[in-house]
Amino acid sequence: MYCQVIVDITHDSVARPFTYLIPGDLRVTPGQRVAVPFGSREKEGIVLSLCESTEIAPERIRSVVRTLEDYPAVLPPLMALAEEMAEKAHCPLAETLRLMMPAEMRGGRVREKTELRAALAAAPEEALKAAREERRSRKRREILELLAERSPRKVSEIAEAVKDPREALRSLADAGLIRLEREEALRTPGGGLQDARSDWHPLTPEQQEALEEVLPALKEGNGRFLLHGVTGSGKTEVFLHAVRRALEMGKSAVILVPEIALTPQMVSWFRARFGPVAAVLHSRLSAGERYDEWRRIRRGDARVVIGARSAVFAPTENLGLIVVDEEHESTYFSDHHPRYDAREVAESRCRRERASLILASATPSILSFARASRGDYMLLEMPRRVADRPMPEVSIVDMREELETGNRSVLSRELVRELSGCMSRGEQAMLLMNRRGYHSFVSCRKCGYVVKCSQCDISMTCHVEESAPPGRETLLRCHYCGSTQPIPEKCPSCGSPYIRYFGAGTQKVEAEIRRLFPDCACGRMDIDTTGGKDGHARILEAFRSGKTRILIGTQMIAKGLDFPQVTLVGVIAADLTLNLPDYRSRERTFQLLTQVAGRAGRGQKPGRVVIQTYRPEDPVIRMAARQDYRAFFEDEFRRRRISLYPPFTILARVLIAGPEEAAAENAVREAEKEIRDGLRTHPEWEKRILMMETEPPGIRFLRGQARRQILFKLLTGNETEMLCRFLTERAEAPRPGVTGCFEYNPTSMI
Repeated sequence: MYCQVIVDITHDSVARPFTYLIPGDLRVTPGQRVAVPFGSREKEGIVLSLCESTEIAPERIRSVVRTLEDYPAVLPPLMALAEEMAEKAHCPLAETLRLMMPAEMRGGRVREKTELRAALAAAPEEALKAAREERRSRKRREILELLAERSPRKVSEIAEAVKDPREALRSLADAGLIRLEREEALRTPGGGLQDARSDWHPLTPEQQEALEEVLPALKEGNGRFLLHGVTGSGKTEVFLHAVRRALEMGKSAVILVPEIALTPQMVSWFRARFGPVAAVLHSRLSAGERYDEWRRIRRGDARVVIGARSAVFAPTENLGLIVVDEEHESTYFSDHHPRYDAREVAESRCRRERASLILASATPSILSFARASRGDYMLLEMPRRVADRPMPEVSIVDMREELETGNRSVLSRELVRELSGCMSRGEQAMLLMNRRGYHSFVSCRKCGYVVKCSQCDISMTCHVEESAPPGRETLLRCHYCGSTQPIPEKCPSCGSPYIRYFGAGTQKVEAEIRRLFPDCACGRMDIDTTGGKDGHARILEAFRSGKTRILIGTQMIAKGLDFPQVTLVGVIAADLTLNLPDYRSRERTFQLLTQVAGRAGRGQKPGRVVIQTYRPEDPVIRMAARQDYRAFFEDEFRRRRISLYPPFTILARVLIAGPEEAAAENAVREAEKEIRDGLRTHPEWEKRILMMETEPPGIRFLRGQARRQILFKLLTGNETEMLCRFLTERAEAPRPGVTGCFEYNPTSMI
């Protein structure tokens, strides 16, 4: 027997299967990982298929060395998915196969964890008799008594009752009274929120109606749904009941959340209902935890998977349901090679494995709602909150008027007044400031010079480092490459001493809150405070338990979180995302404001929202304050139709980057010429191009790389796929000193 193996090397020159002989004493199956000789080295690979014969001469065929596990690491549907993704991303199959398993499996970087345990080698009665007769060692007597109560026991557990038991255990093993053996010990992720909601409560009529639409499709193995429910309408409860039904049918389920910040809460809900059947997969797990959770899923011990984007590749068998919560979030798109959209992957996987798909959001993406409107998804709507709780009352504060009346604080008078009342009533508040750091940038008031990162074409942000030595607490940090530098005492351009700070971030908001409310504990949740494995869960648990009363954060606090004691939400600067040079800035602003407003009033007490803005008249802010998604969708859909933006067209770009600006400039001009030459020979492709422009991106330098781009606006059609394949080839063509890629509807055009 022979096997076709994809060797784990992501290079185009070896992006094909290689044939190996299977030794007679080795059992190999498709999807299994194997060690094979490759050149002068031994490499890992994945078996694609088996065959009984080959046209290759016997002397040229080498043998598989060994299998790396006794089971297929990649299941057949995931193998087909990897092949589809490789074709779509125009990359070697080895690259997409890597997505299907924990990275630590490659190269044997993680191993199974074992623990030593002790077990009786005789009946409990004999052990008790031996304990009574034991005169020389109290430890041996106590160990025998413990094992007589329950055998086997972990040695670590015995050590809690008997100090330093190792020598006594060896002595008992030598005497044949006990056996010492190693057993597998799974590393279980912790750090979840403590949640007591383990009971199944009756669904509301709207929840039941939505579930009843899903269940027939779940049973038949089909169905694509868009669940559009206002914040607080109980969409998660619908997921939970749908998952329970899937498990009753003998199927498995995958629940995707857009951010790790949401994972602890979702995991706590699912573990409370489903216990050890629920597993979690995300990037903040340790290597061992991720490996063990993946193996629990692969063995079928865990049939419910909760996780971020990469959990869409979980090795579940008999998949019945995939839920994509907060489906509008851009974090579902991976901009690392190979690029993929987890929503598209989920839909492809459901189609291939005969599973149901639920996309859910209070603010669906324009593209998803448009698809639901034309019938690609069944639209399920839940327009009311659970128990008919009222939507929060929203007020919009004009910060221009605050400035005119002498208030230079980041907090309006109305927000401070509402916070005072909230704190005096013993309630909780959340404050959104979608920019981290203390000040936004540092500038010279004489010449206008702005301190920028030396590696990126970006102004540096002022941060206060609490752990820094005295006198060095304040520094400048780049939010793209992470580099830091001290704040200059004089302007590097004109030498003026008039260096000043401008703008505000989460740190400044936190400092102002601590000054105004010194007796109310507050927490801050942004990238700077959520480091470490359980960083998010630690902050959220302190807020859930009431240890902190005010939670300040970036957009990671704006969605999905459910804290019944939160009655007030404040938005510090509603204009931030509205001013970005991106056609989706209006959509993202509406989503952010609507989502964060929905955190208020989810319990028995009514909610209040204060939105601070310098553009109170803007229709997007007005519609978000009314929580009027339909009005926003119709307005935005009309705007995009007029301007020919997605979903009416495709925005794409060829992006070239390299350390030298001249090399990037030459490469993009060369790529542009090759593309125009190709279009002249394919006039049917040229008809699909509405716009083609070569210009620098919004960020000309990033992480030390000069960047240039060719922008495209394309019409959809039968020829568009071939055109995109051609553009990908031209983008990735080898050029000296640079790398290139083709981005299809990228999440950011900056």
